[in-house]
Amino acid sequence: MTMPVVVIRRGAQHRIENGHPWVYQTEVDHIEGDVEPGAIVDVVNHRNYYIGRGYINPRSKILVRLLTREAEPIDKAFFRDRLLRAWRYRQKVIKEPDYCRLVFSEGDFLPGLIIDRFGGHFVLQTLALGIDRYKDLLVELLVELFNPVSIYERNDVPVRRLEGLPLTKGLLYGEHPPALVPVLENGLSMVADPVNGQKTGFFYDQRENRAFLAPFFPGATVLDCFCHTGSFAVHAASYGAKDVLAVDISADALAVAKRNAEANGVADRCRFEEANAFNLLRSYSDEGRQYDVVILDPPAFTKSRSTIESAARGYKEINLRGLKMTKPGGVLVTCSCSYHMDAELFLAVVLDAARDAKRTVRQIEYRTQAKDHPILPASPETQYLKFLALEVW
Repeated sequence: MTMPVVVIRRGAQHRIENGHPWVYQTEVDHIEGDVEPGAIVDVVNHRNYYIGRGYINPRSKILVRLLTREAEPIDKAFFRDRLLRAWRYRQKVIKEPDYCRLVFSEGDFLPGLIIDRFGGHFVLQTLALGIDRYKDLLVELLVELFNPVSIYERNDVPVRRLEGLPLTKGLLYGEHPPALVPVLENGLSMVADPVNGQKTGFFYDQRENRAFLAPFFPGATVLDCFCHTGSFAVHAASYGAKDVLAVDISADALAVAKRNAEANGVADRCRFEEANAFNLLRSYSDEGRQYDVVILDPPAFTKSRSTIESAARGYKEINLRGLKMTKPGGVLVTCSCSYHMDAELFLAVVLDAARDAKRTVRQIEYRTQAKDHPILPASPETQYLKFLALEVW
């Protein structure tokens, strides 16, 4: 059977030919052949020059997500090779590869697929229709390659609705994972909640950034806002901070954070407070409280361009308060995981906050996500995390 062919219109081919894995509806001239949603199609430019092969979803604005630039079969051998390639890369760049993001979607040439590994426990997300059709095959391959204890599905994320997919979660293979599964991060013993935690239950993307901050923590007082399950807080105390106040709105997340502090022997230097971080930052800054290190690692404030202005106001507010509470010579760590809040805009917002706070800042380092969240230079969407460490005066 002849494979359907998606023909890119004249002038729209450059971004795709330069390595971006997405083909938008608006970039297509026409489609040759009958198309089944989620099926594999070939993509060519207006001169019939071959671009690549991927899966199609006419319901999505992203019509085609490219899997390969070669005219190769998309079969079990293909996915085995992709998984092994991802695993070998992690073994090279991660000190604790058994605890990592094993597959990062487009960054690992498997668009729409997320796999997090927690030792013998695996958490899988298939966020696009095309990759969802291969879910059973992917489970089969994970079993063959890694002999897991469990594979759990966390497809209860709203983005699946854009692909016409239902929201679902549950066990795909093996034993049901316990409420908390062990995680090793920078030598520290943490836990993840793959069943009920946010997203896949743990945020690996700040691993290297947490370790980077080690020299700034000895003897420090630390305020960690939006602390989630306490990774920054536990790292701070483990690296020598004398007092850490960690704040989050989720009682469940704080319960895990307390357990992480206890497991690493730093519970005596970590305090956890259930509060709205916006309200707490406003209250504490009005009181004139000061800290050696202030950490702001909020959830995404925007998931679309349409709300970027309100997100910018939110980022400015928390940075204004955080800057006011950083002692002269201290460190503000400020982060954004909102892709649409690009690095240039994020820095502009922070500088605007510094001006209003009447503080002078000096950049220590700008960083992005951990190496198990690989970035494709041709695909800006794969680089979403901004991590900015500033000395404050």
